[in-house]
Amino acid sequence: MSPRTAPAPVPARHGWVQAVTAVLRTLAAMAAVAALGLWAAGAAELPDDAFGRVVAATVASAVGGTIRLTGDAGPLAETRAGLTVMPLSVTLTGALVLAAGFLRPLRHRAVTGAGELAGWAGRIAVLWLLALIGLALLARQTFTVDIGNGTLGDLTHLIDATPTLGFTTDVAQTVLYGLLWLAGVLVLALLVSRGAPLPARLVGFQESVRPAAYAMVVLLLACVALGVVVALVTAATRGHPADTFAVVLLGLPNLAWLALTLGLGATWHGRVDGPFGLPMPHVLDQVLRTPDVATLNLRTLAEHDGRVWWLVVVDAVLLLATAFLMAARTPVRVPAWRHALRFAVALALAVLMICLVGRISAHYGLSLLGIGNLGGGLSGELFLRPETWSAIGLGVLWGLVAGFLGALLARPVHRRGAVPSQV
Repeated sequence: MSPRTAPAPVPARHGWVQAVTAVLRTLAAMAAVAALGLWAAGAAELPDDAFGRVVAATVASAVGGTIRLTGDAGPLAETRAGLTVMPLSVTLTGALVLAAGFLRPLRHRAVTGAGELAGWAGRIAVLWLLALIGLALLARQTFTVDIGNGTLGDLTHLIDATPTLGFTTDVAQTVLYGLLWLAGVLVLALLVSRGAPLPARLVGFQESVRPAAYAMVVLLLACVALGVVVALVTAATRGHPADTFAVVLLGLPNLAWLALTLGLGATWHGRVDGPFGLPMPHVLDQVLRTPDVATLNLRTLAEHDGRVWWLVVVDAVLLLATAFLMAARTPVRVPAWRHALRFAVALALAVLMICLVGRISAHYGLSLLGIGNLGGGLSGELFLRPETWSAIGLGVLWGLVAGFLGALLARPVHRRGAVPSQV
C-alpha cells in the first residue's frame, strides 16, 4: 500500500470579494465614528441636510484629503477661509480596520511571493481609489452666514453682500494623499504583525524592523487608551459629556499624541483668536489665546497648571515599558546598544509622524470694500505647529536611554535565540 501523500497547501483567499469587504468595512467604521463625533458636536443640526456631506468631508480629511473652505459675499465684499486638520480618531479607526482586513487572508503563512502580495494590495488600492473619488465628490456644501441685525447686517443687505461659507474637496489631492495613507497603513501592518508573511528577500529584515514597529504602535495606542480614561473621568466629574465624547470620537489622538511630544520636552507654537475654540483642555486654550504667537511646552503650561509635569513621568514609564516589550520580542543575541539605537530611530520616526499629522490651521474673515476683517465674530484664526527638528532630536535622546534600559531589563526574560543553561 502506497503511503498517503500530504495535501498541498491551500492558497490564501484574497480576491476581489475579500478586497471589497475590507474596503467597505473600513469606510463603514470611519463613517460611523465620524458621524457619532459630529452628532455629539451638534453637527446634526446643520441646515440643508448637510450632515451626510460633512461626514464625508470628515472621512476624506481623516485620510489626508484636502478640504477647501469656500465663501462669497457679493460684489463689494470678500470672504476668506481655510482649514487644515486631521480628525485622528477617525484616521486611527480606519487604519486598524483596514490593517485587519488586509492581514486576515495572509494568516498562518511564513512566506509569500512579492507578486502575490502586490496583487492583493493592488485590489484594495483600486477599490480605495474609487472610494476616495466618491468621498471627494460627495463632500461639498454651501451655507449662508447669519450676521444678525444691526448696522453690519443692514449694510451687507444694502450692498448685497450677504456672506456664504461652504466647503469643497480637492479631488486630485484627496486621491493622492489618500493613496499614500493607504500605502502607509498596509506597509505598517506588514511590519507590525509577527504572523504576516513577507517575501523571501525581506525575511531577513523582520528581526530588526518588526519589534521596533510593534513597540511604536503599542506606544501610540497606549497614549490613546490613557486619553480615553482621562476623557471618561472628565465627562463623569465635570459635566458636558457631549463635548467630551465629540473630542474622543474626532480628535482624541490629536490630544494624546500632542501630550506625548510635550512630555518629551517638545515645543509647539500656536495662536487662538476670535470665536475659535480648541477641543482641548482649558489650560491649552489659556496658553494659546494671546495677541501674538504663543509658545506651548511644559514650562508655559506649568505656569497655568503645575500638574503637567506628570507628563514627563507618564512618558518615561510608557517608553521604558515599550522598550522592554521591544527587547522581549528581539533575539537575545542583539546587544543593548544596538537595541537602543533601533528604539531611538523608531521613536524619532513616530515623533515625526505626530508632527506631520498633528498640525492645525484654520482661519476665516469678511472684509467690505477691501478694508480689513470685520469684527462681530466674523473673523478668527487658529493654528498649531511644532518645532519638528527639536522634537525629533528629543525623541532620539529619549529613545537611546529608554532603549538601553529596556534591553537591560529584558535580559532575565527568556527570549527567542536564548540557550537554556545546563544543570
